[in-house]
Amino acid sequence: MKLKPLADRVLISPAPAETQTVGGIIIPDTAKEKPLQGTVVAAGEGKEDEKMILKAGDQVLYGKYAGTEIEFEGEKYLIMRQSDVVAVIEK
Repeated sequence: MKLKPLADRVLISPAPAETQTVGGIIIPDTAKEKPLQGTVVAAGEGKEDEKMILKAGDQVLYGKYAGTEIEFEGEKYLIMRQSDVVAVIEK
């Protein structure tokens, strides 16, 4: 990965939105509910007063309006602060 988040930020690959049909009508991407789950792709080093607890590969849940959408090498990602992540999904 050539994109490295700084400080307390993490780079997340959001889970794909599920395709839904209603009575045979396919709902377009613009009307789909955004997923609130994703996978950490890269994480910063943390800050002096807050160490980084997330690591690449963690499955996480985040707030509905958390992060900034970016596109890098044709892939869509979210970049957000560690504090915007609300939970880690343990399997």
